[in-house]
Amino acid sequence: MRFPFGGAQRADRPGGRLPDGEPPAGSGRHPLLHALFGGALTLAVAWFAGLFLFAAGLPRTPPEDDRQTDAIVVLTGGSERLAAGFELLRAHRARKLFISGVYRGVDVQELLRLSRQAPGDLECCIVLGYAADDTEGNAAETALWVRQEGFRSLRVVTANYHMPRSLVEFRRALPEVDLIAHPVAPPNVRLEHWWRWPGTASLIVGEYNKFLLAWTRALLPVPAATPPADVPPGVWQRPEPLSR
Repeated sequence: MRFPFGGAQRADRPGGRLPDGEPPAGSGRHPLLHALFGGALTLAVAWFAGLFLFAAGLPRTPPEDDRQTDAIVVLTGGSERLAAGFELLRAHRARKLFISGVYRGVDVQELLRLSRQAPGDLECCIVLGYAADDTEGNAAETALWVRQEGFRSLRVVTANYHMPRSLVEFRRALPEVDLIAHPVAPPNVRLEHWWRWPGTASLIVGEYNKFLLAWTRALLPVPAATPPADVPPGVWQRPEPLSR
């Protein structure tokens, strides 16, 4: 079809095709860009939805579970966790208490003194682990001790926001052991309307991302970290990285 001034039909008119039926140059990239944008948008929506589900599922109070376990493990990181562990041990909820991730040089008596506990009452039943420097290390260090003791049940004490990732790591390291979660609520972490509090929001977002990484790692055929079997409980160390 011809138009005044001898021009051919424009390629940018409805239909977008040249006279010979070929699509305009570059139009083949649009479906790929749309697919990439749609995929990124879907991932973003899924991430945000998962974040709010993660935060909503964080326990506010410890469960009403009076079952006795073979042992209790406290993951260091707050005085509230230690206090809860000592209280559970004093209430005879377990025979032994393992504290994972203790600073080297700190002994049982000092921890009891800092927590205002009478050393003579609990000192005999507490074992300290000095090797762990992250949650995966907590699980590996505890797994070695639990297996050497022959325990089959374990109560895990840590902060409520840290509990989901801790259970992922402990189930990966101790699939044969019955785990009972005992979350502790730190007073400075405000879970109600958490997005209004910058400190709490940053903490939960960071913990959610770490949980996703731990969960993804647990799905992969990668064995959990295992300390050497010939090292006494609580003192194993990770291999030093090779120098470059």
